[in-house]
Amino acid sequence: MTQLSVNINKVATLRNARGGNLPDPVRVALDCERFGAHGITVHPRPDERHIRRDDVYRLRRVLTTEFNIEGNPTPEFVDLLVEVRPEQATLVPDAPDVLTSCAGWNVRENFEHLTAVVAALKAAGIRVSIFIDTNPDNIREAARVGADRVELYTGPFAEQFAAGRRDEAVAPYVVAARVAHEVGLGVNAGHDLNLDNLRFFVAQMPYLDEVSIGHALISDALYLGLENTVAAYLECLEPSR
Repeated sequence: MTQLSVNINKVATLRNARGGNLPDPVRVALDCERFGAHGITVHPRPDERHIRRDDVYRLRRVLTTEFNIEGNPTPEFVDLLVEVRPEQATLVPDAPDVLTSCAGWNVRENFEHLTAVVAALKAAGIRVSIFIDTNPDNIREAARVGADRVELYTGPFAEQFAAGRRDEAVAPYVVAARVAHEVGLGVNAGHDLNLDNLRFFVAQMPYLDEVSIGHALISDALYLGLENTVAAYLECLEPSR
C-alpha cells in the first residue's frame, strides 16, 4: 500500500496568524499518526512563516512514524537535518520568497551540489528524496547523484485532471515511475493531490511508495474533521478500491 505522509505546514500557518500555539502542530501531527497516517511532513522555510525550527525539534522528540523534512538544501538546512536526523529528507529547489513548491530540480545543472548534499545526508543515516519533474533523463541523473527516491511534482497532473484530461495527465507519471524503478529509485509524489484525483492517480501508478499531502488534507479537515479526513485519504490509497 502506498504510504500517506501528512504535511502539517498549514496548521502552523494558522497558528502563526494569531500567535501563541493554537492550533498546536505537534498535537495535530500526533493525531494524524493516531488516525492512521504513515508519516508526517514539514517544510521549514527560512522566514519561519509556518513551521519553525522549534517545531522540528518538538516533532522529532515525539513522532513514532516516518518524519519527512522538506526544504532547499542550504548549509543551514543541511545542518538542521543532520542534527535532527529524520527518516527522510526531501530536497526542494525553493527560492526563499516562493509561496509554495512549484518546480522540481534540474539535476544536471545542480549535479555537484546535490551529490555533496545527498552524500552528507546519507552518511547521517537519512533517506534522501529529490523533488523532480517527470523527465526520464532528469530521473536518471537523480540516481547518479546517489538519491534513494524521487518525489514527482504532481501539480501538472492535478491541473490536467481538473480539466478532464485524466489519462493524458497521468501518462508521463507512469513512465517516470517505471524509469525510476529501473534505475533503483523509490517513488514518492506530491503537490495538489486531493480527494478528487488521488484514487485515480494511485490506481494508475506503479511502484508508488508514498504521497505527501498537506493543503488539501488540512482544508478538508475543516469540513470533515481530521479523523474522517485522514481515513478518507487512506481509503484512496487502498489497492483493492
